[in-house]
Amino acid sequence: MNKIRVLPDNLANQIAAGEVVERPASVVKELIENAIDAGASRIAVEIELGGRRLIRVSDDGDGMLRDDAILAFERHATSKIKTLEDLAAIGTLGFRGEALASIASVSKTELVTKTEADIAATRVVIEGGRLVDVKDAARDKGTTIAIRDLFFNTPARRKFMRSEATENYHLTQIVTHYALAHPEIAFLLTNNGRESLNAAPAKNLRERAFQIFGGGLLDSLLPVSGGREYVATVTGYVSAPRERRTSRDQQYFFVNKRFVRDKTIAGGILEGYRSVLPHGVYPVAFLFIDLPLDEVDVNVHPSKTEVRFRRTEAVKDAVAEAVRSALSSAGVVGEPDAAENEPVRSYAETQPAVPQEVSVQEPIDFSPDPLPLNEDFDRNLANVALERETAEVTAKNPTLLPSEQRSKLDLFDRAFEEHMLVNAAAASDHYSSVPSPESGVGLPELPPLNSATHLAKPADPESLSYSKIQPLGQLRESFIIAVDDEGILLIDQHVAHERILFDKFRRSETERQMESQNLLLPETLDLSPAQSEAFSVIEDDLALFGFGTMRLSGRTVAIKSVPTDLPPSEARNLFAELLDAVDSEKRRGAKTPLRDDIAASLACRAAVKINMKLTPEKMRWLIDKLVLTTSPTTCPHGRPVILRLSMKDIERGFHRT
Repeated sequence: MNKIRVLPDNLANQIAAGEVVERPASVVKELIENAIDAGASRIAVEIELGGRRLIRVSDDGDGMLRDDAILAFERHATSKIKTLEDLAAIGTLGFRGEALASIASVSKTELVTKTEADIAATRVVIEGGRLVDVKDAARDKGTTIAIRDLFFNTPARRKFMRSEATENYHLTQIVTHYALAHPEIAFLLTNNGRESLNAAPAKNLRERAFQIFGGGLLDSLLPVSGGREYVATVTGYVSAPRERRTSRDQQYFFVNKRFVRDKTIAGGILEGYRSVLPHGVYPVAFLFIDLPLDEVDVNVHPSKTEVRFRRTEAVKDAVAEAVRSALSSAGVVGEPDAAENEPVRSYAETQPAVPQEVSVQEPIDFSPDPLPLNEDFDRNLANVALERETAEVTAKNPTLLPSEQRSKLDLFDRAFEEHMLVNAAAASDHYSSVPSPESGVGLPELPPLNSATHLAKPADPESLSYSKIQPLGQLRESFIIAVDDEGILLIDQHVAHERILFDKFRRSETERQMESQNLLLPETLDLSPAQSEAFSVIEDDLALFGFGTMRLSGRTVAIKSVPTDLPPSEARNLFAELLDAVDSEKRRGAKTPLRDDIAASLACRAAVKINMKLTPEKMRWLIDKLVLTTSPTTCPHGRPVILRLSMKDIERGFHRT
């Protein structure tokens, strides 16, 4: 009996649906793309119960003839490409012809469509991939597709759907993506009979961004216009450094008006903001990358959300240059082609100084005693160095430097070496590890230093003698240097305080509501449709952690109070960050409950920062509190808090064992 068989079309369609139809938002994406390809100027999306019960997408595009309406549900039936050459230069959003067949195989689908020339519209009904009915219907030019009972015949797929609020979030995100990509098209989104988004045709991206995100975010956006000829043009907006996130969830990329998630573009933005934003912080971005169709492959992912560039590095450089130019025009950084000696200013350096009292720790002096050098050494060496510096200034213009002056430079160098050799013996006596110089040999060479990188390891909680840990000082005002009976400890002050606050927030959340501080003036935020849905998911959780919020008109929310440990200046960015975190599936899984995500983000914002001087008392307090936490050696995000350099490793490194 043969083992290889051809699958029935219906089964093949359901397998394809597993790739194309990941969730209700995938259906909306495919239907919106078809509407845009059909030349629609208005697209209305209606959903019920997170897309489980109903997804209806209506447009005023070209519509279809009856035969085309029936054929559209066949696998690989498409009007977008005809030849192999077309596949190498795809200018439409859809092209494979799999979407409608896949969607219809796992739902109850109704299509009503009409062209300008038709007298009556055509109604096609398909259930589970089986054609049920075809007849005349009434509607204006365009197409309406209604998807009911998604995954009704695949209960395993339906079981893995997320909560209604989560699915609503993803649905509104998809509509937001294409509303941004096509400001000339009117978009209407209705969720359970309630209007979530109503965007009239806009003149440009800025006006469309105002419709969706409100004026608060718009005031922080910097225009981007640049790129490279024959490579890619880059337009859109990026945020000023004060408007930042700890994830890339608020970065929207469009390649030839197709929404994508792309590491190349993200890398270009990161390069453009280098020296402006600290590590782990990301700007908001709305970037449109337009390039020749044959320079990009859009057929690399089932859901068409990834692309491959023919010249990846060139595209990345074009994005980075355009972003740097936007920041330069806003005065955030220096001109990209400025002189090499002109330093690039960070955003913090461009802001007015704010007087504040800082407790300063006395620096630890590890310098050796002064060398017993010849009394005339410093004076003579200074004279030689001054003379050579004068000659070097003259040497910068070769046309003014005679050959005899070049010889003098050599004399200066020999004089400098002689002064060093005279005092080499004194240096050798002071540092016994340095051998005395031999006759006719240049300066003595110091032996290479052995790195202790392989010796420092994450500390084992059981090896810590908590009662005997003594802080010595700070390394670069970021890491606490401490000792105990076992050796040396390096403690990351930021993540140590982060762990302390995380445990405090989680303990307060389970025992009682956290304490809040009222804001003098409430912070108001204009939420996007997706953020508004996310707020519905986490509103109660935010209240437990000390956020006092109130819904105003439309999608506007006011923050009236924040947790006492959170600086009020961080409230706005943290609030937006928590709303955006709902989109991350890894943060919604059972391993990381949503409340843990909120506590971790809140702790990170409120913790002491790196490059912050600490008094000995503050270092002592951090260590004492850290040892009482549930996991003293690991931060809430999984990074090590303490590195140990044991006495055994130190002695082994010095060959004493």
